[in-house]
Amino acid sequence: MPTPLHLALEIDGDGAHPAAWRRAAHPPDALLTPRRVRGVATIAENAGFTLVTLDDDMLPPSPGTGTAAGPVGRIGAVERAAFAAASTSVLGIAPVVSTSYAEPFHTSSQLASLDHISVGRAGWVVAISPTPDTARAWGRPPVEGPEAHLREATDSVRVARDLWDSWEDDAVIRDVSSSRYLDRDRLHYIDFTGDTFAVKGPAIVPRSPQGQLVVFAPDGLLPAEQVDVTLVSRPERADLRRADTPLTFAEVEVALDTPSASAADRLADLERHAPWPDRGRLRYTGGADGLVRLLTSLAAAGSVDGVRLHPLVLDEDLAVLSRLVLPALSLARVTARPVPGASLRTTLGLPRPANRYASAAPTGDAR
Repeated sequence: MPTPLHLALEIDGDGAHPAAWRRAAHPPDALLTPRRVRGVATIAENAGFTLVTLDDDMLPPSPGTGTAAGPVGRIGAVERAAFAAASTSVLGIAPVVSTSYAEPFHTSSQLASLDHISVGRAGWVVAISPTPDTARAWGRPPVEGPEAHLREATDSVRVARDLWDSWEDDAVIRDVSSSRYLDRDRLHYIDFTGDTFAVKGPAIVPRSPQGQLVVFAPDGLLPAEQVDVTLVSRPERADLRRADTPLTFAEVEVALDTPSASAADRLADLERHAPWPDRGRLRYTGGADGLVRLLTSLAAAGSVDGVRLHPLVLDEDLAVLSRLVLPALSLARVTARPVPGASLRTTLGLPRPANRYASAAPTGDAR
């Protein structure tokens, strides 16, 4: 029997289409409320998704798409992820955090804290923000050229991983008799100097439950040894190929038939306001049964280990996914629900990495 397919869901904003807010089931001002974040995360968890991701950027979403009259604000992905983590119990949560212009020391601390809050259910979707507007938003000199951005991303992830290991698992001893909270011999300095930043360490957050968060990255962004899950975007199913990383997820945009309108009609309604940009992803438009067949065939082919779904309109498509698609996949044993008490690494079948600085770090699954 093939290994179960892991399903991730992108839940930022109102959907993958720039005009998705026009068909949302809530008023525009509800998009940035805690109730919205908790509600969507809870639906995804109850449906059986392995994890959710939350997009982010320093700049407003969907600039220049002709939908400026709609909601363009967002709360930071890490902050939303922390709230969702406290509102769920088994769902993996992976915010998008760009490495461009961000201090990796702060990024690693935020993400390690998220792993503590979620008790080991956190991941990191690595991104870059190469536009000059991003540099101006940060108040930083622009990083010139794509190679420089890739080098900064590589350095940032390396530093974050080093910082996550800068505390050994048993560094916190809480010895009341000697008034010692930690063993300083189990803290390590990383001493890194790159083109755009320098970090000495150690981290200010103890090693998190997973040791290392699950790192997701688009295909080709980072060296394979720094990535746990590669996100591959291909316009055709036959183009999907396994990456040289432990796991590979396909990026799939979906527009589904609903009880009130077909996927084609819904898409045509939104296309009157703005086009759905071609991001090079596999795209499915049609009924729930067709998506079930597509995902079943991907699982059977063995070219990918999971799929990240980008719904056309989150409020409309998530209802169909939770009522029709995921139950059918679960019944056919194409997917498996996360197990209570398991870390995201355990759910994905990834081992808990040994601490690179420890002489005899423990191994095994994170729980």
